[in-house]
Amino acid sequence: MTWEPITLEVLYDKILAAEEEMIGEILRFWELIRVFPEKWQQVPYGQEGGGFWVVAICGKQVIWYNDIEEGFNISDYDQYGQIRDYWCNQDDLKYPVQQLLSLIKMGGEGFRRAGPPEEIQ
Repeated sequence: MTWEPITLEVLYDKILAAEEEMIGEILRFWELIRVFPEKWQQVPYGQEGGGFWVVAICGKQVIWYNDIEEGFNISDYDQYGQIRDYWCNQDDLKYPVQQLLSLIKMGGEGFRRAGPPEEIQ
């Protein structure tokens, strides 16, 4: 089976399903930070699929969908359109939205991330 990037239609179905589960403060926060999905670059992991879909922007952080690992992640960015760090969390959308809200409310680095593949020596 060959990997293919997720389509906008399939991604949007995941977003709509997640929105149905969000309530109260989380939903209101999501409505503030969400953007219409757009492909952003990430080197080197995002090159094969033409980039990764960014679905929310908050300050200098984005929530994006890693279609290689099939999950949503939070990453920093320095330049609009370029995701700085690759993470391979396999989270549903509601989790990074909650994590980002908690980070804003509490400050600091309040969540764990799964990093890119490591080379075996």
